[in-house]
Amino acid sequence: MGDNSFGTLFSFTSFGESHGKAIGCIVDGVPPGLPLSEDAIQPYMDRRRPGQNRFVTQRREADKVEILSGVFEGKTTGTPISLNIKNTDQRSKDYGDIAKQYRPGHADFTYDAKYGHRDYRGGGRSSARETAVRVAAGAIADLALKAILGEAYLLYGSVVQIGPHEINRDNFDVAQIDQNPFFCGDKEAAKNWEAYLDGVRKQGSSAGAVLEIVASGIPVGLGQPIYGKLDAEIASAMMSINAAKGVEIGSGFGLSAIPGHLAGDEMRMGDDGTPTFLSNHNGGVLGGISTGQDIVARVAIKPTSSILTRRKSIASNGTETDVVTKGRHDPCVGIRGVPVAEAMLAIVLLDQLMRHHAQTAVLPR
Repeated sequence: MGDNSFGTLFSFTSFGESHGKAIGCIVDGVPPGLPLSEDAIQPYMDRRRPGQNRFVTQRREADKVEILSGVFEGKTTGTPISLNIKNTDQRSKDYGDIAKQYRPGHADFTYDAKYGHRDYRGGGRSSARETAVRVAAGAIADLALKAILGEAYLLYGSVVQIGPHEINRDNFDVAQIDQNPFFCGDKEAAKNWEAYLDGVRKQGSSAGAVLEIVASGIPVGLGQPIYGKLDAEIASAMMSINAAKGVEIGSGFGLSAIPGHLAGDEMRMGDDGTPTFLSNHNGGVLGGISTGQDIVARVAIKPTSSILTRRKSIASNGTETDVVTKGRHDPCVGIRGVPVAEAMLAIVLLDQLMRHHAQTAVLPR
């Protein structure tokens, strides 16, 4: 299996499976001198950690990060940072019945067809368990961006839709995001989602979601006009998340229905003498390069395939069968996808910022 790395100057390579001894990653390209500790990373991990409420999997993992290298006397040394997270609550027996069966909508079939040898325990490498290490790598990226960009920088994600139920944008409040189990900025929507997901779970099914990730305080100029476009790399990062099936930047697909005289983000000069945009349909990116506005991305997350409802499928020997997935699974994987999407956006932004400086900070302008 190749392609286990992401990023160019700032990058990480992940390893491990859902029910293996541990998962982890090597983070490379971290600027030297960044204050960093396991305690600094842990709050990011705790936001994604399973088992915290009835709307997520009840697998109990502490997700404690151990830094094995790259940090000395509380600061990064500029050398690769090795991060290790032990798996402590595997329950592989739950997957015995589907060891030779393919869950509809899951990667079981494609993994078997490609590799011919599959770790069926919890989905193995295809499990979203791997995303814990992305959050750890993303924590380093976010801390670096805060150190470089200062107080103007802010990155946050939220769930804006579960199943068919969207938030009311008029009710959105960033301060509400961490006040409910859904990372939802609309407290009324969060209340409604409780009853909805309780019903979905009792039916033995699952629900999809739409996530929205926003980054403020990003300077003008990140990204390349052809290959290496900022929005293209954001889309790639988001689509790499388990169960992601679509990405929008700014108004996204909605732009196709907006007339040209309204779709273009008009400009004026601000009081401080810098350009000001009158709208942000393009999500803070024009021609693959950041505009200085908020970066806005949305990700569509499909319902998880691991459900109790009996569904038609086949076994690895070609016989037809009905599949029921036992065990502990999220009724909506999109909820815990928020910290993962935040991490991936932070990784892209730091990588692009470093590449921007590498190219443009050489000669005086």
